[in-house]
Amino acid sequence: MQERHVKFYSHILNRDIDLLVHGHYGYPILMFPTSMGNYYQNKDMGLLDSVRGSVEAGKVKLYNVGSIDFDSFYAKHLNAAGRIYNYNLYVWFLKNELIPAIQRECSVHRIGVAGCSFGGYHAANLAFRFPDLFDNMFSMSGAFNIKSFMGGYYDDNVYHNNPVDFINNVEGWRFNHMNIVLGTSEWDICRKDNVEMSQLLSSKGIKHWYDEKKWAQHDWPVWKQMFAEYISKSGF
Repeated sequence: MQERHVKFYSHILNRDIDLLVHGHYGYPILMFPTSMGNYYQNKDMGLLDSVRGSVEAGKVKLYNVGSIDFDSFYAKHLNAAGRIYNYNLYVWFLKNELIPAIQRECSVHRIGVAGCSFGGYHAANLAFRFPDLFDNMFSMSGAFNIKSFMGGYYDDNVYHNNPVDFINNVEGWRFNHMNIVLGTSEWDICRKDNVEMSQLLSSKGIKHWYDEKKWAQHDWPVWKQMFAEYISKSGF
């Protein structure tokens, strides 16, 4: 696969954010790592190889972005207000700087978003918060409630980055165009989160695919199986 490493300077974050781009052409998918993962984690763990055929055929183009987990949710040196403030800056970087650059490079309006485990949270939070920017969302073993990171603290930044809260107040029709996939597995530690998210989406009339794999745990083997299947069944 064609590979390119990019240092993308963010004026919002006042720093470089690393990107690993795979593919020469195709539908763009923004991809996140798992908790505290880096921009090349999905490559190293074989997730990208699971869709190599689609990338090499020019059907999809993968943009793997680094996280700022050590400065947000996992920043033990900061109080809860500081952690969620930093994460919200990261969200604005994605929405106002990185995604527009991807749109320009690929000459599209809507893109896809994907992630495994905590990356599934990042993907879902973005897609549910800004549905007009996305038409495919693939969450594999994601969890969708960040209150456990906040130690009881709650403000507008927590609300707007907690899908189990803000989806309750969103009109379901806003997601009619989106292919939403919630992937989990029988022995997934995040299975309950996905069941509850599926129930929430259903209560709002939001169409989605809840996919539960049998005899599989919260780990890379099932995520690679899922990602290949989801890309294939989405027509890429």
